[in-house]
This record gives sequence, structure tokens and C-alpha cells, in this order.
Amino acid sequence: MQRTTFFVLGVANVAIGVVGAVLPLLPSTIFFIMAAACFARSSPALEKKILDHPTVGPSVKAWRDHGVITRKAKAFAVGGMAVGFGLFLWRVEPELWLLALVALVLMGCAIFVLSRPSDYATAGEQS
Repeated sequence: MQRTTFFVLGVANVAIGVVGAVLPLLPSTIFFIMAAACFARSSPALEKKILDHPTVGPSVKAWRDHGVITRKAKAFAVGGMAVGFGLFLWRVEPELWLLALVALVLMGCAIFVLSRPSDYATAGEQS
């Protein structure tokens, strides 16, 4: 049962990751990272397919092995958060409490992303 659950979660994460690769504001790499983690517990062959994939594999391996998020990925992530926040302000016209909550959550996410090492050398210094 547990193996089946991880397999289904892995497939769902791959599906969302593929959609994220096409839609500009939806991230994709995080979903492939989660898919690889799920497949590690359910289907090592599918985990290997993700890790060996020429487009997503290097990012997944960099995160898994060293906690690395490249500068380009950081720029896209933080830029996407900023655009998403701008769209939220424009379309929702939130009350102050909701505006503050969303801003705090996005700032926390941005701080996390920016605090990760950008290359293997930096990752080695933090270990």
C-alpha cells in the first residue's frame, strides 16, 4: 500500500512538473525533485529516469546531493514569486491582513531559495 501511494504521488508530481515546464508561473523542478523522492520509495527505475533526464536530472541531482539551487533557478523562482504577488495584488485586491500574510509567506520562500548554495563549492563550505 505504501509503495503504491508513493508511486501515485510520484506520477502526480511528474504531471504537475510537466505542466509547470509549459506554464510560466508554475515551477517545475520542485515537482521533479518530489517525484524522484517518491519514486526512490516505489520505483527505482522511474527515479533513475528522472535523475538521468538531460533537462531536469542535473537540477534534481544538484539539490539532492548538495542542496544547490543555481543562480538562474533562483532568479526565475524569486522573479516568479514577484510576478505572482503582483498579479495577486492586481486581481484580488486583498484586505490588509491577507496582503501581509501572502507577503510574509512569499518573503519566507524567497529567503529560503536565496539562502541555498548556488554551486557545489559553496555547498561544500556549508557542510
